[in-house]
Amino acid sequence: MPTDRPNAVELVEAVREFLSDHVAPNVEGQLAFHTRVAINALAIVERTMAQGDEMDAAELGRLKDLLKQDGDLQALNGELARAIRAGEMDDRRETLLAHLRQTAEDKIALANPRYLTKRG
Repeated sequence: MPTDRPNAVELVEAVREFLSDHVAPNVEGQLAFHTRVAINALAIVERTMAQGDEMDAAELGRLKDLLKQDGDLQALNGELARAIRAGEMDDRRETLLAHLRQTAEDKIALANPRYLTKRG
């Protein structure tokens, strides 16, 4: 990725902040709703750019350990689904569930980290 400033992360952040600070307070109705959707989408992009590669690498490592084979993320997820359907993971239930929980938490952390906050 180029090192020029502003970089992609900074550009996405600037657009999100502009929408949030200057557009959202001045629009109503459907335009306000679509502005909030755009702000949320840009926040997801920001989090994905900051954390997505690390999360993918961790998921890939867990899949390789779980399946005892090499491959890319998409192929190993397909193999995991096949193995689950075939009952081949039944003897590794706890390890499988730990992997699935962590993968789900990572996806939620990107989509909306507030969903991971425990409420009183």
